[in-house]
Amino acid sequence: MRQGFFVVVEGTEGAGKSTLVKRLAARFGERGEAPVLVREPGGTPVAEKIRQLLLDPAHPIEAVSELYLFLAARADLVATVIRPALEAGRVVIADRFQLSTEAYQCGGRGLDRTLFRTANRAATGGLEPDLTLVLDLPPDMGFGRIRAAGQGLDRIEQAGQAFHQRVAQVFRAATGPGIVHLDAGLPPDQVGQLAWQQVLARLPEAREAQGR
Repeated sequence: MRQGFFVVVEGTEGAGKSTLVKRLAARFGERGEAPVLVREPGGTPVAEKIRQLLLDPAHPIEAVSELYLFLAARADLVATVIRPALEAGRVVIADRFQLSTEAYQCGGRGLDRTLFRTANRAATGGLEPDLTLVLDLPPDMGFGRIRAAGQGLDRIEQAGQAFHQRVAQVFRAATGPGIVHLDAGLPPDQVGQLAWQQVLARLPEAREAQGR
């Protein structure tokens, strides 16, 4: 590819983000490309340490402190992995990015969006995804999937039904350049195909071919 391409997969707990990331990576692989896969929080040694702290149920964390821990992890990931990969012309696929922070810390915790946007811009240097795929799924369905898989709940997953309803509302309402909503209640194969269609429509070479 002649320029980098940044795809983010967002959504509520149990919506199928990790599954979709793997499917998109396989599709890029069929094109002969090896995308860089990252997750948030995480993706670097520093960010993975922060992830352990953030998700450990044994450590209560005050809301503003939680916000800045997420942003510290993001700043390290962007500076050391995402931006260098994009500058090298690579595809980067992220399991969560800034929309998750707005959903969980602003919608869920009730923090001020102006605080979030200012601090997030400092953390990312203004980096924006080329495409954000939002997997829409009611929280009760997502947690049903988690229970069916026999998975334990981390600190944030344990935040309660009302919290996760507020989070889901922010995801459902999200709009803006490059944001596309997908019905995560559909079969995974169908979600994957719909997502890949959106990717193909927005790849840099597709934009150039259309004169955009």
